[in-house]
Amino acid sequence: MLVDFVPGQKYREFSRFVTSFKAISLRTPMSLSTGCRLLFATLSLALVTLAGCGSEVPEAGEGARGGGVKRIVILTNGSSPFWDAAAAGVNDAVEEFDLDDAGYKVVFDRGDFTVGTQLDKLKQYANSTDVVAVGISVTDDNSQALVDQMRALQKAGVKVITIDSDVDRAKARDARLAYIGTDNVVAGRELGKAARALKPEGANYAAFVGLKGASNAKARISGFQEGAGEEFEQKAFLADGGNADEAPRFVRIAIDQNEDVDLLLGIWSYNTPAIIQTVDALELEDKITVVGFDADPPSIIGMDKGQVEALLVQNPYEMGFQGVKLLKALVEDDAKAIGEVLPNRDEPEGDIHTTGLKVVVPDEGSPVTKDLFGPDTEFLTLSEFKEWLKQHALTGS
Repeated sequence: MLVDFVPGQKYREFSRFVTSFKAISLRTPMSLSTGCRLLFATLSLALVTLAGCGSEVPEAGEGARGGGVKRIVILTNGSSPFWDAAAAGVNDAVEEFDLDDAGYKVVFDRGDFTVGTQLDKLKQYANSTDVVAVGISVTDDNSQALVDQMRALQKAGVKVITIDSDVDRAKARDARLAYIGTDNVVAGRELGKAARALKPEGANYAAFVGLKGASNAKARISGFQEGAGEEFEQKAFLADGGNADEAPRFVRIAIDQNEDVDLLLGIWSYNTPAIIQTVDALELEDKITVVGFDADPPSIIGMDKGQVEALLVQNPYEMGFQGVKLLKALVEDDAKAIGEVLPNRDEPEGDIHTTGLKVVVPDEGSPVTKDLFGPDTEFLTLSEFKEWLKQHALTGS
């Protein structure tokens, strides 16, 4: 069974709605207030139910350490269509490896792009006797508190891996057993090569991300610069704090403060849609080239309309699938299954499983060609990519 928890942001929105409804009901004439108050009571109960999701703390002996159901948790850094694709992979792994029959419950727990929320959740897992394994997308690899809590989980017997965004491997590699996801330096480098093909004389670019401290953000921006070359000059690198609603505002700031910017780079999945929205509103499509990571539905539509020239697409579906497979294998000490995910586990860098890259370009007229990229990078036109999404029942990746 896969349980997909309501993101913290959605919970807060619902909470505000209930609070507003209460205020209205209290101002309602007595003849109408009874029905309103009954509805408010129902909404309040729903709010309590939502608040409980993801925060159950079983009593001692109730969970796996007492012989009950074992819980595997995938904790994301935030909520976006990127993670919907990962959840699909998790769900397929649950079915393929018969986790229900094996006594597991898999939980897909979505963060809100803050260290505090991830830290609170990790502490909850430590106090939950049924949690046996955790896969986390680390929000900020500079957070010593997160690293310490991951280590504490391992000391308590919980298997811990990272997915999509890793710890600082030089300082905290021991905080997790493995990393499953993209080699983000290589990903940045490949997108940089695409940008160089689009702007062979160079460009002044601005980049946008949720959190600069995330390891995937740092690796992608450094890789992009390497792949694009010295003729590409970074004019701005702005973070929106993981707030997708604020992302367009930061794009506008970068454009207003840098009149010579002619390429915009989206680092996280929602950044590219924010770029598209802003460039379109300012009618700058003829001046500014747009490239980005991941393929949220608005980015796919944007490429269809000629608003996006290249997308570097990860495989979150595979991250979710392989993450669950590895966590189950680690809990059961299944050497064969562990070896299938980490065939070089005993070698340097053998604790890393990369999930592949795709470069997606418009169907016609792109100067970006397959021969620019490494042999392990898949090159697809937009139509080919849409067909791949259809085959996997996905709307984005």
